[in-house]
Amino acid sequence: MPDLDHAEQFLAATGRILDRRRFERLFRGGDAEPVRAAVLAYRNADGGFGQGLEPDGRTPGTQPAATEQALRILDQADAWDDDVATRACDQLQAAAPEEGGAIFVAANAEGWPRAPWWQTQEGFSLISTGQILGTLLRRGVRHPWVDAASEVVWRRIDALADPGAYELYGVLRFLEAVPDRERAVQALERAEPAIREVVTLDPEATGEVHGPLGFAPQPDSIARRLFDADIIATHLDHLAAGQQEDGGWTFNFPAWSPAQEADWRGSVTVDSLDTLRRNERLPD
Repeated sequence: MPDLDHAEQFLAATGRILDRRRFERLFRGGDAEPVRAAVLAYRNADGGFGQGLEPDGRTPGTQPAATEQALRILDQADAWDDDVATRACDQLQAAAPEEGGAIFVAANAEGWPRAPWWQTQEGFSLISTGQILGTLLRRGVRHPWVDAASEVVWRRIDALADPGAYELYGVLRFLEAVPDRERAVQALERAEPAIREVVTLDPEATGEVHGPLGFAPQPDSIARRLFDADIIATHLDHLAAGQQEDGGWTFNFPAWSPAQEADWRGSVTVDSLDTLRRNERLPD
């Protein structure tokens, strides 16, 4: 079993206040307001989020990836704020590409420290749009951006061809929450071959691999039906055993700066524990 006290000490030593507050809320009975306040520290005047909230992009300017993380954290910690979500949607609508939805990396990343894969673009991103919509739809947010972006995502899913793992994360986050459940199940069936193409079933595989828990982290995840129970159990065992000597978890993609590595490790530690909690793998 993971050691929650050791994880808490790890976050106290190296984690952002955001992840310390998330841990407190999820595992120590903490209040929602400190999580909300920590998230809002990353909000910009336009209603979107930046300031390095997504550790791979250190620009202060608003980025879709940072907005996605802000909304997801507020949802995860049950610290939701409808006004925050509405203002974020207003910003997304104002910055939307011609097709609708959201881009991957906004131009304001230029000149700031960022991951090598953070390349600016102008067009629609299934990665950003699908994941942001997943949270907003789950919370029942009504906004013109949500409606227009959903239509674009449906069109992209209908024409899905050779997607990568991150595009599939966007697809599945959207399908988790979209109201038309019958259409979502049908879309999952079409996406299944692509998921099986990129998923790594060996929990000991090294490198930047994508295991079943990335696509189906919760017992009620729409993609959980694609994986045998013993496969899920094996990956949960591996995740539980992934706590490092310092108390935290780590990630399998490149670390490119000490700050990025520390921020991601804190984030991944809380998310790993949350996945284990939701799968009843933590001590009572």
